[in-house]
Amino acid sequence: MTVLIIEDEELAAVTLQNMLVHINPEIQVHAIVGTVEAAVNWLQNHQADLLFMDIHLGDGESFQIFQRVEVSSPVIFTTAYDQYTLKAFKNQGIDYLLKPFDEEDVRSALTKLSNIRQTTINTPQLVQKVEEVLGRTRNRFMVKVGKLIKTVPADQVAYFMADDKYLFLVTKDQQNYIIEETIGSLEPKLDQDNFFRINRKFIIHINAIKEMYKLSRNRVRIHLSPKPENVEVVVSEERAEAFKRWLDQ
Repeated sequence: MTVLIIEDEELAAVTLQNMLVHINPEIQVHAIVGTVEAAVNWLQNHQADLLFMDIHLGDGESFQIFQRVEVSSPVIFTTAYDQYTLKAFKNQGIDYLLKPFDEEDVRSALTKLSNIRQTTINTPQLVQKVEEVLGRTRNRFMVKVGKLIKTVPADQVAYFMADDKYLFLVTKDQQNYIIEETIGSLEPKLDQDNFFRINRKFIIHINAIKEMYKLSRNRVRIHLSPKPENVEVVVSEERAEAFKRWLDQ
């Protein structure tokens, strides 16, 4: 079976690829693409037996792909959000994996694909599973300082910052820790009233915002406290409206 992975987080894409090969060494991942544009270009010239498709990509939602190119292959959607379930099933979706998912979730989705002609997808049960996963909220985080292990309460976190292959937890008192998660897998576990993912690199706490400035294309520049070094913090254009609603709730 050939697979196309559409995922804008490199670590998440590589992890999924490794899961697929471990489940079945005969699975061939033909390509990994990270944007709507790249996915459209690939699908115009190639075909895969199965697509794994993250919903939120760097240049928009992956549903835009279906408006620009015919997709005949079944799709397993992957996302940190639960509100797209029905829309996913209307766009070639056969399963909906809520991040963070594990190898057993992927194995189950592949089994569903192999039995799709004999099986009816039970949407209410799937929605219930998604809601159960979203119901778990992180109150603290385990971090390591040399050989020392400690916990950081969620209310002490100023923001999370993705940098290359690492995800940093930055506290209000300017302490920095590396945590072993991806920004995509962490996002749905946080208290949505206090934390918001403003772009591909940052999830910020409401109390870490010092100042905000309006930019072109509806974007917002944010001054955080503590201030990250050599990084401009800007709410991405596609997240700007949701960010403003979050501020005003």
